[in-house]
Amino acid sequence: MPDTTIYKTFETELRVRPDDIDMFKHVHNSKYFDYVLAARYDQMDQCYGMSMEKFMERGYGWVVKAVHMNYKRALTLGDHFKVRTSIDTIDDRGCRVKYTIVNKANDKLCCDGWFDFVMIDLETGKSVKIPDDILQLYNMLVEEV
Repeated sequence: MPDTTIYKTFETELRVRPDDIDMFKHVHNSKYFDYVLAARYDQMDQCYGMSMEKFMERGYGWVVKAVHMNYKRALTLGDHFKVRTSIDTIDDRGCRVKYTIVNKANDKLCCDGWFDFVMIDLETGKSVKIPDDILQLYNMLVEEV
């Protein structure tokens, strides 16, 4: 039976900067990747209670294994937008994080998709099993149904 756990969704607000714009006068596709990673960095500290620095102090890091992005609408210079993320699935070595990027002015979807992250040992660069205390922390972020 598939896992039906629903994890809490967290939101970070950002704004399009001049260096995000490409020659077509909208946000370059690669910047959406940066937006999600910036939001996750903020949310790990503010919402999950375990910053990237705390992972690194323990000798761990999260690396991107795979990404899927669906571009819907362009963001342009000065747009304020919201990046919403939540864990979709988690196993003993990594997790899939789903996300949406929504234009704050009109609440329209600009981009959505997912990232697969793998936990690594910083010394070896190899994937490692996620420690039980971290899995427990993440499993406390389940939506009440």
